[in-house]
Amino acid sequence: MNRLPDVDPPPAAKGSTRSGDGIGRGRLRRTAPLVGLSARTAGEAVVAGLRNKLTGGDSAEFHIRTASRYAELLGHSKGALMKAGQLLSFVSAAPAIPRQYQSIYQTALARLRNDALPMAPELARAVLERELGQSTERLFAQFDWEPLAAASIGQVHAARLHDGRDVAVKIQYPGVAAAIDADLKNTELLATFLSLMSSMSPRKVSIDIRGVARELGERIAEELDYRLEAANQREFAEIYRGHPFIRVPAVIDELSSGRVLTQELAKGRSWEQALGANQKLRDNWAEAIHRFTYGSYHYYGTYNADPHPGNYLFHDDGSVSFLDFGCVKRLDRDQVDALNLIMRECLRGDVQRTWQVAVENGFYEPSGSLTPAEVYAQWREPAEMYWGEQPFTITPEYATKLIEQRYSPSGPSANAFRHLTLPVVYTTISRIDSGVMSLLAELRATNHWRSIVDEHFEGAEPQTSMGKADRAHREQRDAVAGRA
Repeated sequence: MNRLPDVDPPPAAKGSTRSGDGIGRGRLRRTAPLVGLSARTAGEAVVAGLRNKLTGGDSAEFHIRTASRYAELLGHSKGALMKAGQLLSFVSAAPAIPRQYQSIYQTALARLRNDALPMAPELARAVLERELGQSTERLFAQFDWEPLAAASIGQVHAARLHDGRDVAVKIQYPGVAAAIDADLKNTELLATFLSLMSSMSPRKVSIDIRGVARELGERIAEELDYRLEAANQREFAEIYRGHPFIRVPAVIDELSSGRVLTQELAKGRSWEQALGANQKLRDNWAEAIHRFTYGSYHYYGTYNADPHPGNYLFHDDGSVSFLDFGCVKRLDRDQVDALNLIMRECLRGDVQRTWQVAVENGFYEPSGSLTPAEVYAQWREPAEMYWGEQPFTITPEYATKLIEQRYSPSGPSANAFRHLTLPVVYTTISRIDSGVMSLLAELRATNHWRSIVDEHFEGAEPQTSMGKADRAHREQRDAVAGRA
């Protein structure tokens, strides 16, 4: 076999490098375009605001132009920048963007989910063969070099094994690990990116941008090691093996490495296609997502921390395939019980008990300016889907209200938020919660949501057909584990 060229990029000009797929590196190269665009946006925002005051017009054209610019820049940046842009593409409440313009940014940034610029086939082949140590022809009977999807860290190809199994092969971009490492060491870069929210609107938001940037960076860094992702996926696949509506593809270990991950090929509707399905199917898919997210956390102390719409495939029987396990968080039983206890007392309507258990578990420091009623409201008001009239429909308006009430430092629970001393282990929960609720809102999902959380908090019997099937699977799994 002829030796393939090394895929590591040669050095470029002093102070910066460019990888083989065009990923720019170096602090100045990575930060300067974002700084320039943020400054340009801020200036145009002032001009647009003055013009609208004089003419009585609106700012839609300004927001459409700005959203498109940021989507294009992030799409070419890949790495941490593009990953962060993907997160914004499905969150219902971007705090600094006026509500009437949020859909403009979601639509533009949605292009980052599956429409990233792919690397050339010869480059993908070079990475694949260097990682797995053999030619593509020896490893696979067929390999489609046109990627199924190209995202922020890698791209996915369909292939067929010599035994006839169809598989999906995720190949990491050469240079992306170094680019992300540089991004995460460049403390100004993600902070500058998050600051773009302030440049889009005159409405200012008081948040710890650098703290958020550090948290975002830690979660992104976890996704670089495909061996870690494969281990996570194997764990979830074992938990949900044979489940009636939660599917996790099996990993093909012998064809996986630190930069290549091969798994069973899952086929189904994309997120965009799912949004056009009938409401009954959307309700079933929403319950599957809810039970997977919160059931994994409640029963197994583990959850997928990346509720990205591109990570799901939807099936006509109401089941959902979950595809990406690069970012997984684990809690011990005491940590799970602490959160459950607060929500249980909140849903029972006990103000003092909610306050007591929240303080006892370290979520708030007692203060003369913080009242039990404020803590209770921060937990209860956003949870209307659980205590409101059932069945309850989750709408985009409700999701926005939920996120602002629970997580916004300038929202209705601002005083409680300022006193919140969230333990480090829980810091990704806001991302999980806001992301999942945003997805359910886009599905406009209707269900008896209270009955689902009563299963978790009160040990109640399942009321939905999917709940009964879920419990039967879990009991069978526990029985098998007990006999082992």
